[in-house]
Amino acid sequence: MFVKRALIISIALLPLAGVWAQSQQLSRGGARGRGSEKNEISAPKNDTIRPGSAWTLTFPLGNHVESTIDTLTYNYQRTAIPSLVTDAYATTGNLGAEGIDLIYFNRPRRATFFFKDALDAWIPSFRKQKFYNVYIPTTIMSYGWGGNKMSHQDRLKVDFAGNVNRRIGVGGTLDYIYSKGAYEAQATKDFSYSLSTYYLGDRYELQAFYNHYNFLNKENGGITDDLYITDPAQLQGGVNKIEPKSIPTRLNAAHSRVNGDELFMTHAYKLGFWRSEQVNDTLTREVYVPMTRFIYSFDLQHTRHFFINTNQSQAKDFWTNFYLDPLETQDNTYLTQMTNSFGIELIEGFQKWAKFGLSAYISYQTQKYKQTPYFYNPELTEEEIDQLTPLPANFKIPNTSTRNFLWVGGRLHKDKGSILRYAASARFGLVGDAVGDLELDGEINTRFKLFGDSVKISANAEFRNVAQPYLLQNYISNHFAWQNDFGKTRTYKVGGELLIPWTRTTLSAGVENIQNYVYFDANSLPRQYGGNIQIFSARLDQQFKVGILHWNNSLYYQKSSNDNVLPLPQFTIYSNLFLKFIAFKVLKLQIGVDCDYYTKYNGLNYQPATMSFHVQGDDKVKVGNYPYCNAYISARLYKTRFYVLWSHVNQGWFSKESFLLPHYPMNPRRLEMGLSVDFSN
Repeated sequence: MFVKRALIISIALLPLAGVWAQSQQLSRGGARGRGSEKNEISAPKNDTIRPGSAWTLTFPLGNHVESTIDTLTYNYQRTAIPSLVTDAYATTGNLGAEGIDLIYFNRPRRATFFFKDALDAWIPSFRKQKFYNVYIPTTIMSYGWGGNKMSHQDRLKVDFAGNVNRRIGVGGTLDYIYSKGAYEAQATKDFSYSLSTYYLGDRYELQAFYNHYNFLNKENGGITDDLYITDPAQLQGGVNKIEPKSIPTRLNAAHSRVNGDELFMTHAYKLGFWRSEQVNDTLTREVYVPMTRFIYSFDLQHTRHFFINTNQSQAKDFWTNFYLDPLETQDNTYLTQMTNSFGIELIEGFQKWAKFGLSAYISYQTQKYKQTPYFYNPELTEEEIDQLTPLPANFKIPNTSTRNFLWVGGRLHKDKGSILRYAASARFGLVGDAVGDLELDGEINTRFKLFGDSVKISANAEFRNVAQPYLLQNYISNHFAWQNDFGKTRTYKVGGELLIPWTRTTLSAGVENIQNYVYFDANSLPRQYGGNIQIFSARLDQQFKVGILHWNNSLYYQKSSNDNVLPLPQFTIYSNLFLKFIAFKVLKLQIGVDCDYYTKYNGLNYQPATMSFHVQGDDKVKVGNYPYCNAYISARLYKTRFYVLWSHVNQGWFSKESFLLPHYPMNPRRLEMGLSVDFSN
């Protein structure tokens, strides 16, 4: 009731806030533009949000970060391939299913509700939420499909953006994935939608969105024997072919569900002055120049995780512990999180001497947890009760828990200027588990002319000393129970990037030191490694072009100083060889083959009950050293994009070790197609 009531009240207030803001705008006549503030170096240079633009927000002050509108033709076909979410992505196999980025520096920070980490690529979130300012109302509808009757895959996605005027905009997205999966008990049904609105006036700003998602994934635990992929004849009396759906899996009656809601609103009131600007020789206009912003932000999230398994015999082979019920598993975990933030900002550039922006804020957060009650089913017989696993010694965590946090923070930034831009921020924890937390980060970039083109150099640094999320410290379910007292994790990170446009080259490198790293061990339990781990990473993006022939490459090298705790593939390559040209004067075509590859390493196991990726035990299984290649045609005709894709075209050509994770094989070769239409009214 708490969440529903807050959502209803907040959404009901949105139109009222817009009406009030419009009345404020009409309080003074005259032609004028909107002075704006940005908080990221990548933000647009001009002082107004231009039509045909998109942006995301920073937390908690709601500053703008320039983004893109998804209308590109290049690599449109990648949206249909689970393992090409990024250039190196390990997944349980199906579109919309769990996965993890194998490039360490690309991984997002661990979520407070860690069940969401495995679905981060698909779940809508604050950092992905886009706002649009468009000339005319636009609806982009996309549909992709592939597979056969037994493994059919569908994805429907709709994006809408429209403007009432140049200050008021609304938007919405819908994303529905339904895929039966190539293997048994692998189906996914992922549904999400979002609604957004904004008002950007001279004095008052409102930006708000609401996200909802409901992801239901079957869990098969992997196949029972890798020989079904590498050498099926050994298991079938010489028969060398087997249908993927006929391969037995370790689980067939288990599924995970993650669903949630998020409501975010940020309000800003700007104090400033009016200034006359010369439009031409005879015309001037009055422009409002903001000096100071007062900001209030509100964020409410409600997230739930369920894990259900009803096959007792399979469960006994898969899990060691049964704390609550030896017959079936009905795990559920809830988190409600509410954050209120107040801030003030001195805006960059309101006078010539105001060379940078400066902001400060205070954030108060409440987290309410509810977990599976740890008492056994009263309907169990005495014999069944005897089968239960005793809880760990001195184990005692409440069924419900409330945590309170208070942070103060600030940011110094220079987002304007063609030569030098920089930003630095800090956040300090004052109350609750966050006491003593410290987060510092900074970045700087510059550009200069060389051989008639601009070379861009950027550098960044980060220090974090933060406590662990509550659920990594205290958790109870049918198969897992832990109560930890982990210390804070300290990380130091530095990196840089060099962009050379005329050679189409981008070089980047970084190093990070982690102390007190928390990971999931071979028993799928969280553990803290008290020593230091160093990770070094370097990346080269190189594009070649000869006429209509293009060859784009991304090469990664990364090294972990402790592969037993943090295993990573050392080399990763994504290569895309294609022809790009225009046919019949109107049809834009991209025809090519792309491949991704990474070297062998001790792959991470996946634990369905907690949706976590954990290191292996003594009998390690290596994955990798297998190229995954796709042949495709991607095209654009006016406002319509489409692709024809033959995924995993190289199946069985070089090797049969086609595993993304231990015991989770890649999808077999299949034909897929997709269509996207831009309905601009």
